[in-house]
Amino acid sequence: MIFVIAANELRRMFYSPLAWFILAMLLLIEGLLFLVFIETFLTQVQPRFAGIDGAPGVTDSVISPLFLWAGVLMLGVMPLLTMRLFSEERARQTLVLLRSAPLSTTQMVLGKFFGLLGFILAMLALILLMPLALAPFTSLDWGKLLSGALGLFLLSASFGAAGLYLSTLTAQPTIAAVSSFGLLLFLVVLYLSGSSPGTASELFVYLSHFGHFIAFLEGLFDTRHLSYYLLFIAAFLILAVRRLDNETLNR
Repeated sequence: MIFVIAANELRRMFYSPLAWFILAMLLLIEGLLFLVFIETFLTQVQPRFAGIDGAPGVTDSVISPLFLWAGVLMLGVMPLLTMRLFSEERARQTLVLLRSAPLSTTQMVLGKFFGLLGFILAMLALILLMPLALAPFTSLDWGKLLSGALGLFLLSASFGAAGLYLSTLTAQPTIAAVSSFGLLLFLVVLYLSGSSPGTASELFVYLSHFGHFIAFLEGLFDTRHLSYYLLFIAAFLILAVRRLDNETLNR
């Protein structure tokens, strides 16, 4: 049943004009940034460091910044994708039909989340085509590329889990989107305040998504960073399940 719900959710996203608009805008912005990074590398970085051992390559100068900006864009993209997951079901009174089906709340939440992950993978696959297009013409650091792609996926998935939970709290998709964006922005503020010279704090950096994400972009695959994202995702999915279960018990 989980994968039936996931397939239905993924199909519903691809039928949504909003999802296609988000995908088009994301790829447009990423495509423009990709061209800018390539031009900067060819005209500024490569001539400056030509012949120097250990100089920044195309992976450091083009692909890592591309993934970094994709992560920043996900701050706005994921609240828009998750705002309707449960709030729209509640607004249309179709959540009652889901509850009457022979499936548990956990299956319902996981089905919605896996459907969202399917759309995230589609977005990331299209973004990944840009750096892969450089492979025939230059030497890429495949380890750093794969690490950055994994970090971007985990970052997006954690944003999605938080947005899914917040969509269970309201029947208004707009409120769900604004609250999700506010939470994610707070995590960015934690990183900025924790990494600034005057108020440096390892705790703030650890609590923020971007501290772990940047480690992936640098090619540092550490189980601490992986565990952070997995625990974050699990925590918000459990909160979503408990929220829906408590709502059912109170009826």
